[in-house]
Amino acid sequence: MLGLTIGNFDGVHLGHRRLLDAGRSVLGDTGRLVAVTFDPSPAVVLGKAADPPLVSLQRRRRLLRRAGADEVLVLETDRRLLSLDPDAFLDHLDAALGSSPDWVIEGPDFRFGRRREGTVETLQELGRIRGFKVRVEEELSIPLQDGQVMPARSSAVRQLLKLGRVEDASRLLGAPHVLHGRVVQGDQRGRTIGIPTANLDLEGTFLPGDGVFAGVAVLPDGSRRAAAVSIGTKPTFEETPRVAEVHVLDWEGKLDDYGWRLDAELHRRLRGQYRYDDLSSLQAQIDRDLADVRAVIGDKLGD
Repeated sequence: MLGLTIGNFDGVHLGHRRLLDAGRSVLGDTGRLVAVTFDPSPAVVLGKAADPPLVSLQRRRRLLRRAGADEVLVLETDRRLLSLDPDAFLDHLDAALGSSPDWVIEGPDFRFGRRREGTVETLQELGRIRGFKVRVEEELSIPLQDGQVMPARSSAVRQLLKLGRVEDASRLLGAPHVLHGRVVQGDQRGRTIGIPTANLDLEGTFLPGDGVFAGVAVLPDGSRRAAAVSIGTKPTFEETPRVAEVHVLDWEGKLDDYGWRLDAELHRRLRGQYRYDDLSSLQAQIDRDLADVRAVIGDKLGD
């Protein structure tokens, strides 16, 4: 038995996981559950203004598999694909899969086909004609720290991250947001004040709002260490384009061996980015930041 769930799945948040859980419940242990996603995003192909994705395609694949998908099918998004009406889109999907689905699992706001004209009701009608069943899962809403209830959507995660509300974003994601990037050469100013940092090239993925964050660095060998993460323009010095820098506490590794990959989990925003009048004031604040990182991360490294 074959089941599908179709979407952009940016960030693979708890709402996406709910769809995968529902798929597994109707398919059982022996069914084949496929997550169908798109690359690049339709907005990019149509030339619409859009924020960068929360995660790379490679990471999206891994997260979908980890969340329960047996396979991830990536459809190459081009104008031809986006011009297909709902019925023709399903024909295209059958050809890509090599068979027709038995089940399609989606949320109530699912849209598909040319100009997003296909709705859940369209999908159900086509399912009756083509011989598949449709399960519609209600949208998942999650309470935030202030008691506000927010739907688990990629756009909501992105908005929270823009505001630096990483703890609330993690509630929707089901885990801390991760900056996943390649270590590249920066201005090397941190090492001159005894706080060497790894500068991350996020390779086109989303950079949250400015601030200093308590986090966890996941090193290439899989080890986890407390980390201070700074996102911004370095206002105390000559301002630069926005960057993400990671200082790994109590680690003697070489940061000038560029090209290796580093994950930085964002657990809590400690403060905003400020301009300090002199270097000694900045260093005193950094000392406080590092103490705060240790207090926040605490026993999280044992999780």
